[in-house]
Formats: sequence, C-alpha cells, structure tokens
Amino acid sequence: MCGWLDWKKWTRKKEGDDEVAEDIWSLFFDLNTLKAATNDFSEDNRLGKGGFGPVYKGRMENGQEIAVKKLSLESRQGLREFVNEIKLLLKVQHRNLVLLLGCCVEGGEKMLVYEYLPNKSLDKYVFDKNRSILLNWPKRFEIILGVARGLLYLHEEASERIIHRDIKASNILLDNQMVPKISDFGLARLFPGDESHVSTFRISGTHGYMAPEYALHGFLSVKSDVFSFGVLVLEIVSGRKSFDKDLDEESQELLGYSWNLWGEGRALELADPNLGSFASEEISRSIQIGLLCCQSNVNDRPTMSSVLLMLSGHFEELPKPGKPGLQGRIGRFTSSMGDKTTKHGFTSSMGDKPSFGTSSGVKVSHSLPESHVSMDSVNDISTSFMHGR
Repeated sequence: MCGWLDWKKWTRKKEGDDEVAEDIWSLFFDLNTLKAATNDFSEDNRLGKGGFGPVYKGRMENGQEIAVKKLSLESRQGLREFVNEIKLLLKVQHRNLVLLLGCCVEGGEKMLVYEYLPNKSLDKYVFDKNRSILLNWPKRFEIILGVARGLLYLHEEASERIIHRDIKASNILLDNQMVPKISDFGLARLFPGDESHVSTFRISGTHGYMAPEYALHGFLSVKSDVFSFGVLVLEIVSGRKSFDKDLDEESQELLGYSWNLWGEGRALELADPNLGSFASEEISRSIQIGLLCCQSNVNDRPTMSSVLLMLSGHFEELPKPGKPGLQGRIGRFTSSMGDKTTKHGFTSSMGDKPSFGTSSGVKVSHSLPESHVSMDSVNDISTSFMHGR
C-alpha cells in the first residue's frame, strides 16, 4: 500500500497532467493477477533480462499471452524510466512499435505489461550462427524496413516527436510473422516544438550504437537514432555485432571494417555467410545506406523519411558516405552527471538546416512527383505508403 501511495504522489508531483494521469490509472494490473499469469514469476516463465530487469511470459485467464517486465532493485533504470516508458507508449501506436497493455505498482513491485511476441528479440537470430540461417535476406530486409517505418513514425508522424535513444538488436522484438517492433522506451525523450536538438548532461544508451556527438558531447537529435539505425543495418546484413573482441583487430569494430570494405569496392564481403543466395544490389545498397546513417557529421546523415525512400529504391543513385563516426567503446552506458537539459538550435557543423544530399548529385527516380526531386523536400512528401498503422 505504501508503494502505491508513493507512486500516486510521485505522478501527481511530476506530471501535472490530468489526462495522462487518468490514462495511466486505467492501465493498472492487479499484482495477484500477474502472479497467477506468470506462475508466480517462475524461472520456467522467464524470457530474459534487460537493463530494466527480468522479463516473464504470462497467460491471462482469457488466454491472452503477455510479457511482464519487472523493475529489479539493482536495475540501472528506476522510477524515472518506468514512468517515462508508460507516458511515451500512451502517446504512440504503430505496427512497428511494441504495444503496452498496462502496468502494476503494488507492494514495492513495479512492472510493465506488454503484448507477448513469440520470436523474442532480433539479436537472438542475427548473432546466433545456428538461428541466423532462419533469417534469409528477404526477411532481413523486411525487418530493416519495419524498423525504419517505426522510427519514421516516432520522428515525424507521432503527435509529439520522440527520440528513442537506445535502438539496438536486443530492443527489436519479432512477432509470429517476424514483423519487427521497437521496444524499451525507458530512455526515450519527447522533443518539444521545433527544436533541432537538446543538449543534455544525462547521457544514456549503449556504446557501439550511440552517435559520437551524443556520447561525447550530449548533443541529442533525431539523427542520434539515425546513427543507431545505421549500425543496426550493418549488423543485420553481416550477422556481426557492432564490436567483437574475438575477431582480429582490423575487423573487431564493425563500422570501421564496413567502411574500409566499402571504400575498397569489397562491400559484399560483409554479407553474412548464412544468408545463402541474395540480391547483391539490394545488399550493397543497404550497406551504403547503413554507412550514410553513421556519418560523423550530423548534417550528412539522412532523415528516416529519406532512408525509407532510399531503401524502397526511389533514388537511382545514392550519395557516397563520408567517414563514419566511431566510439571505440562497448556496453550500456549512463552518465552520472545529472539530467539538466538546455535547448539550442544547432550551429556550425550541427546546423538545423540539413546538408544531406544537397550537393551530392543524387538522382531521384522519375516515379516521384517533379516537385519532390530535391533531397531538401523529402521531409515534405507524404510517407503514408511506407507503413501501416
């Protein structure tokens, strides 16, 4: 009871938003109901463990399967991230985002309840030599497209712009049709108004996926997610992690290795041997797009709407990627510098007017309307054909 009262006091104090508070209260699950559904959170029902805590499979009395995330006491995430995930998922709904069913705050326990996705997370397939065979190239390409659609929705089409901040293979869940769904919104940030970026001292994410300007300087923008997406694309194509200390020094760091192969005209050597036969042009294009997303200069990275157009073949010729931004560190990371943020417009090389594609001689497919030939206008076109709600 004490935990419930603390929660109520905290949400009132921090929110000041009656509509959001009412929506949250309507999502509450009873602790005994979740205990019954998960066989008292037995080890047999345990699906895995993330930064938030352990995740359990459950079955409700009506037969509905659920996934329950418990906040562990030693979790690096806390009440802030717990409430953040609920608030954000109340605002979004998309085929490529995981569906939040509810939450539970009772007896000191804090839990999030989601739809159950039987094929678990993407990393369980891509990085497993035995299971990666199950993901041929057409399936992998559809997963890339699905994640891109989910990010486009968050960045440009949701009621409020959202930056995920932790796009990685383990946060991409797969349903029974292998449709990808972006999960784990504990670190996500709402982006207010027309601000081009936020400068923050509270840097959280996973090294190897974090954009260098964010990891090193706290500059956070939608292009931070674009960088992470680029790393993910290269992982999906290659079946390799962003960093693998077991490989020789030259190929340990995926971004640098991919860049070198591409520059030497050997990009197809990056393809996962378990792919079997594949469309060489499509894989080569995906690698190039992945590298474009990971360029060190923020302005040189495409928006997610541009990415989807490129993946869908609407550009006859892609720009050449510049050198990627490298970090040289791995693992999940959260700074201890506090969470005070200030808002700025980009200046200098981080200007809010994107330079991507404006001088690269990009040729656009003639199937697009004439008014949308310029790369500068990509964000203005309708992208409803790219995703399902």
